[in-house]
Amino acid sequence: MSFYERALELNDDTVANRRHFHENAEVGLDLPKTVAYVKEKLVEYGLNPVDCGKGVTCTLGNGGKCIMLRADMDALPMPEESGEPFACKSGEAAHACGHDFHAAMLLTAARMLKEREDELKGTVKFMFQPAEENFLGSKNMIENGILENPHVDAALAYHVAAGQMPVGIYMYNDNGTMMYSVDGFRIEVQGKGSHGAYPQNSIDPINVLVHIYDALEVILAREVDPTKACVMTVGQIHAGTANNIIPENGYMEGSIRSNDADARELLVRRMKEVAVKTAEAYGATANIVMLSEVPPLICDPEFTKTIVGYMQDMNIEGMMPYPGISASASEDFAVIAEKVPATFMYLSAGYTDERGQYPAHNPKVQFNEGVCPIGPACLAECAVRWLADNQ
Repeated sequence: MSFYERALELNDDTVANRRHFHENAEVGLDLPKTVAYVKEKLVEYGLNPVDCGKGVTCTLGNGGKCIMLRADMDALPMPEESGEPFACKSGEAAHACGHDFHAAMLLTAARMLKEREDELKGTVKFMFQPAEENFLGSKNMIENGILENPHVDAALAYHVAAGQMPVGIYMYNDNGTMMYSVDGFRIEVQGKGSHGAYPQNSIDPINVLVHIYDALEVILAREVDPTKACVMTVGQIHAGTANNIIPENGYMEGSIRSNDADARELLVRRMKEVAVKTAEAYGATANIVMLSEVPPLICDPEFTKTIVGYMQDMNIEGMMPYPGISASASEDFAVIAEKVPATFMYLSAGYTDERGQYPAHNPKVQFNEGVCPIGPACLAECAVRWLADNQ
């Protein structure tokens, strides 16, 4: 029996697990209910899960080379408006990025690989990761040894994709940057407060923040090589509590993204310099806190081509390759891919009708559960084939 045939047999369980994660969505590094459920299921399937930082890992196999299969588990801090009967009960989180699928599909892959453990020509490690959305999860698990004991020789991850597209498309990049870097920042400005009627007694942090914002826009317009893809977004500015008080301080938060390492370095360095010097020019001080530091996601070309070949050999009806994909969004699997040969692919989980009109991170997004047997089958098949070819 092929892994796809077995995944079809287990599809009801995969869907049930996905809906459990969805209904009980949690955000950030601490996912107590999600982690407990993952451990419970892994034990039920015959594995021995252990904590790794804030995530969960386990291994199976027979020594030799090690391939790691990764799934993120966290949701977004937003209300859900999907209309699904299994929408998140808390009203404060939503699996609007599809990580519920990732965790459920990796559970099924682990179950299938455990059933055929004796056939493995090496070791499979499973990485159930928190905090992808705020880019802290991969680093947390790396710091706690996920890439060692046993040492990881290669890593594979899938991400479901929403939108108006049929199930079965798999999107990848074997010759360039697949996803952009992300450097999140907070610029904290310390000024001097006063009554609004006496501005001369103040150092107005709102004025300083406005000038910093304008200066950051000039970096993009006049300092970055226009042939490089770069994005700088300020998503929030906060200062003040009343209309007649000049506040003591304020802050802005934003992110820098690029598909080029040199452009990334320039933007981050100049963001810090411009913020500090602009604040000084108006008599204030600026402190920069980096919220995330994730490199561009660059998949290993040869490993990616190998995985694509395995997927093509599976001959699953409706599956179609879509090479050369690149996105300005970011993904903290890039931290893994920077350290070991790795590849990351999108699996389409969209609809061709009106249900596919909303993208990921939209409160109304819906994902197609038709992808549920495809993901586990690909994870398991690629792990077995790669280990057999790399003894």
